[in-house]
This record gives sequence, structure tokens and C-alpha cells, in this order.
Amino acid sequence: MNAAGFALKANIMTLGKSVLPLLEQLKYVSTLLAKKYFNNKMKIYTPDFKSCFEHFCIHTGGKAVQDEIQKVLGLSDWQIEPSRMTLYRYGNTSSSSVWYVLAYCEAKGRIRKSDRIWQIAFGSGFKCNTAVWCALRNVDPIKEINPWSDEVQDFPVNVSK
Repeated sequence: MNAAGFALKANIMTLGKSVLPLLEQLKYVSTLLAKKYFNNKMKIYTPDFKSCFEHFCIHTGGKAVQDEIQKVLGLSDWQIEPSRMTLYRYGNTSSSSVWYVLAYCEAKGRIRKSDRIWQIAFGSGFKCNTAVWCALRNVDPIKEINPWSDEVQDFPVNVSK
């Protein structure tokens, strides 16, 4: 998971400049400088991406990948649920998995106007790509055609740890 963590870290550093609130950026930079000049063993602050995103559509590359991203980003079980349920129902569908994760959020009626969504996908050689979306309208799961529509009411299921 070190390779996935490294790819995610590089991606986060690039993305953070564009999406994080100023206070989160200052906390990160201040601990980075403190580590460099005062205490080399100091832990660098991990920005709170929950402050700028309502939903996280995480690649379903496997339970270990999901666990690591949940830990690194400090996500709740509710926030990681769409990814876990997509892995359970569809398996690892490679890069298309993030679209099934987003569809789960929509089918559950979670997406509301102006919600911000962060899609995180991993590729071969542990490449990491992200997309940032802003919902232009509420998504009504009853009116939408969705790959989850036929059984979303049966989810979430208990996925043993």
C-alpha cells in the first residue's frame, strides 16, 4: 500500500492548492515548515478534505486500498460505504468503478444541488487521478436510470472487516 499511498499523496498535494480552504492550507504549510526547520520527526498535518467535499467516490481496487484511503483521509464508514458496496456488488471494475460509486450515491438520494464530489481512481503502476464535481441539481433516484436502481434498497450490506 506504500505505492498507492505515495500516488495519493502526490495527487493530494496538487489538488489541495485548488480546493482546500485557506485555513487548511496554512495548517499544512506551517507543519511542513516546522518539520523542516525545528523538528524533523514531527508529523505533517493531513488536510481535512471533508471540509471541501460532501462525497468521496473512491476506486474499488480492493479492501486494502479502501481501508488505506479511509484511514489517510479520515473518512467515516458512511463516506466509504459507496466504494465498499460497489466492490461488493460489481468487484474491481478498474477505472469505471468510480462511476458505479457515484451511481450508488445518486441511487441512495445523497447527491444534492451544490454538493461537491471527489472521484479518486488508481491506474496501473499506481497512478492516481482525481475528478472534482459540483452537483448542478438534486438527483432524484426515482426519476433517474441507474445501475443500482433495481436493488439499492438492499444496501448497505454487512461486509466483514
